[in-house]
Parts: sequence; structure tokens; C-alpha cells
Amino acid sequence: MKVSIIVPVFNEEKTIAAVISKLKGVELKKLGLEKEIIAVNDASTDETRKILSEIPGIKVLNHSKNRGKGAAIKTGIANSDGEIILIQDADMEYNPKYIPPLLKPILEGETEVSYGSRFIKGIRGNILLTHELGNRFLSFLTSVLFGQKITDMETGYKAFKRSALSGISLKANRFDFEPEITAKLLKKGFRIREIPIIFYARSFKEGKKITWRDGITAMLVLFKYRLSD
Repeated sequence: MKVSIIVPVFNEEKTIAAVISKLKGVELKKLGLEKEIIAVNDASTDETRKILSEIPGIKVLNHSKNRGKGAAIKTGIANSDGEIILIQDADMEYNPKYIPPLLKPILEGETEVSYGSRFIKGIRGNILLTHELGNRFLSFLTSVLFGQKITDMETGYKAFKRSALSGISLKANRFDFEPEITAKLLKKGFRIREIPIIFYARSFKEGKKITWRDGITAMLVLFKYRLSD
């Protein structure tokens, strides 16, 4: 069985080589898995494309213009062939050491969808207070609208069987990808298994890109897909 690790990338020249190195170092053979790493460069304007081109053993896809994180993930999925798909951010906020425990419940047949949660009781990182409050609210809203308790809907660590996406049309091209895929998976009846992770947030000065406006969009997306497909 193969896991396809999709890495959407935009202007991450400072971190992308380290992220790929850590991904290469993740041992999955003991779990009976082989892995492919697919980096999707979303028209970066820094040295990201050059750095990626010099890294052996990975698949690199390049967008000709910036289309957004969701579009990059969809490009990666369309060009992957693993039975399991895992999304890995390129900014070092999510540590690849959590990949094996994230995949374990899928491999053991407990679930078809697994999320890494930053907010499970007792697990802490350095997430910004404003982002934590916003994420907790959006997760609460997701739980209310779709009838399953979710503690971290916006997490960048998501893994799922390819078969879980069958019949799901993903339309979001930017950060609204997170609420869209969560809403559509829940509407199809999938139970999302959450695994505790520790998260180390960047500041906006360091390159963080998501803002409060994306939070408003996420809320609207959740209501939209509660009411329609």
C-alpha cells in the first residue's frame, strides 16, 4: 500500500528543504507502506521552485500562476496514485513525526479519515491566541452543523483513503479547502478520527498567511455545505 504525501508550497524557501528532508526520514515500511512525496509549487516568487528542482526522489509540480492552497492540494491529489492521501504543510508548523500515528487508525481499519488535532486536552503548542479562539469556534460550529464532535477542523494535517473522496467534488482553491473537505466528508457519513499533535505556529512576520478574513470565509463555507452539496 502507498501513501501520497501532498505538500502545497508558496514562497517557503526558508523551510521547504527541511520539511522534505523530514518527510524522507519518516519510516513507514514497518507499517507496510511505501510513500511518494509530491510538492506542488503554487507559482512561488522566491527561490522555492529552484530549491525543489534540486531535491531528488520527489515529484515536483509547478503552477504557472498562483491559484491558492486548495488548488495546489487538488493538483497534488490528481497527480498521485497512493491508496492513502496525506496533506503536509510546507512551513514547519506541523512536525512529520506525527505521520505514523496519523496513519495508524486508517491502516487498522478504525476509520477512513484521520486529522491531527492541536486542541485535544493536554496537548499544547505555541498557537496564537486569536487563531486558537477562531479555530475553536469554527470547530464547534462544524460539530453543531454536522453532528460529530470535531476539535480541529482547520488543521493542516489531514489523511484519508482515496476511496473516501469518491463522489466528492472539491471546488475550493484557497484556505476554504479545509472547511469544504471536512463538511463534505462528514455529510457522506465518515467518522473523523483525531490524533493529538503539538503545533508550533509562525508569526505573520515569519511568513504566516492565513488571516481573520479566511475565518469568515470558512464559517460561510460550513453553512453553505450544510445546506447544499
